Amino acid sequence: MDSSQLLKGVLDLAVLAVLDERDGYGYDVVRRLREAGLHDVGDASVYGTLRRLFKAGALTSYVVASDEGPHRKYYGLNEVGRSMYASSTRTWTSFAATMASLLKEGHSDTAPRS
Repeated sequence: MDSSQLLKGVLDLAVLAVLDERDGYGYDVVRRLREAGLHDVGDASVYGTLRRLFKAGALTSYVVASDEGPHRKYYGLNEVGRSMYASSTRTWTSFAATMASLLKEGHSDTAPRS
């Protein structure tokens, strides 16, 4: 199974989860997603997701000066983003439980094989 296709379906939720922990700038979000185990996440995908979520009204943004280069644009969840995160979490939890149940049933020793 191609994990990149799965990642596309849950990238919004993953970004919201990272920003729920604390605000972050683009590459910081990428780094935190990779540290969490999403090694295949692309920089451009995350930056695009941040821009889209911001345009959708789910994120706030602010600029912070950096000693290591140009200013950094930080993103954080606002009330819309927290609501989106909670709703998406419920949807994902239900979906994941359904899949876990299907996969468990599929590996039963008594399941007939075709």
